[in-house]
Amino acid sequence: MTALPQTPFATHVRRLVGLGLPLVGTALAAFSIHMTDVIMLGWYDVTALAAATVATSIWFVVFVLGRGFAQAVVPLVAAAEELGDEVRARRVMRMALWLGTAYAALLAPVFLVSEPLFLAIGQTPAVAAEAQRYLAIAAWGLFPALAQEAVRALLAGIQRTGIQLWVTLGGVALNALVNYALIFGNLGAPELGIRGAAIASILVQAAQLLALAVYAHAVRRGDALFARLWRPDTEALAQVFRLGVPIGLTGLAEGGLFAASSVMMGWIGEIELAAHGIALQLTALFFMFHVGMSSAATIRAGGHFGRRNEPELRRGALAAFAVSFGFGALVVVLLLAVPGPMVGLFVDPDEPARDAVIEIGIRLVMLAALFQFVDAAQIVAISLLRGVQDTNVPMWLAAVSYWLIGIPASYVMAFSLGWGAEGLWLGLTVGLLAAAVSLSARFWRRSVRIAVSG
Repeated sequence: MTALPQTPFATHVRRLVGLGLPLVGTALAAFSIHMTDVIMLGWYDVTALAAATVATSIWFVVFVLGRGFAQAVVPLVAAAEELGDEVRARRVMRMALWLGTAYAALLAPVFLVSEPLFLAIGQTPAVAAEAQRYLAIAAWGLFPALAQEAVRALLAGIQRTGIQLWVTLGGVALNALVNYALIFGNLGAPELGIRGAAIASILVQAAQLLALAVYAHAVRRGDALFARLWRPDTEALAQVFRLGVPIGLTGLAEGGLFAASSVMMGWIGEIELAAHGIALQLTALFFMFHVGMSSAATIRAGGHFGRRNEPELRRGALAAFAVSFGFGALVVVLLLAVPGPMVGLFVDPDEPARDAVIEIGIRLVMLAALFQFVDAAQIVAISLLRGVQDTNVPMWLAAVSYWLIGIPASYVMAFSLGWGAEGLWLGLTVGLLAAAVSLSARFWRRSVRIAVSG
């Protein structure tokens, strides 16, 4: 068999960055929507900030599980595009829409009665009541949020990434405007506090879904993407379900780690929970680079998998790790250099608890520098595994790392050893390290060879 030509490593890096930068921008813009909520609620009230921290953690955990169906579309579409099978791309996207809608219909009603849950897991009555107010509205945002993820996955798989950035930037502006009006009662709107933030989120999700759907229809007009959506496609549905469930559960395991950390931080105190929320926001902000680049790594790995080109898959994987580690080094320097001013952005200057929140937040942000490299390694490894459609075993590796190692480590360090908030974050680092090692070993020792065996 004739050997395939080898692409230089620098070319892999350049192509990855070229594809990934719009996705990084999209991830940053999407996160900015959530960060706007946190900043404005922090200016509004510390209790609202604490409630939003725990409420959005729960919402995101539920969303991540459902998003797995959409994420399964990316490698399937990328592989289909390499083979020129445009019909396949349309089929899997449609079935992701079906599965996401069914999932939202099943889970959204649970949010309407969430206050007893927050009380049962040890949150204060004030925080539990505010969190319920948020989720009772935000629950309905699951429908447009999961639907737009399916459309985004199709566009990513066909390497139409730029439009996603512009649509999400529009969402940032819309969210800031509606938050400004509804949280504080500006521009003639009622003052709704945390409920205003929830309403803004739904409006933004619906607007983004509409914009992305219109664009996708325009660029794939001949495919009739959304015609006869009611028709089932059992083969495509089964494949999306088979890949999507492990992907969703893997995301649930990781998201659950951070959600559990928010719950446990609430046991320590409301001030600590508010500081924890700020530290999570800052850490997640920088993590968006890895989210975007890892999405690009999935697309490129899916293409190499479609062509069954193991050498290119290996070099592309090395490029993905190199790019993420390089950015991680820059983040470490920044987190250690200026933690105070970054934390201070999230707290109203007139807030009585401002100094206490900032003091704890600074310590947590500096600890966050510890897991930059392991966090980057675990998401790159997961993304490459998805690219070669290896999702079942990685799901179990992630679950063990986050839930059987990370959460117990956080509890022991925070409470048994008495290290408090700092101990809880050290435990998070242990869980992420376990995931980085096990998932990377899975890819390099076995899964990369799937490209040869098929």
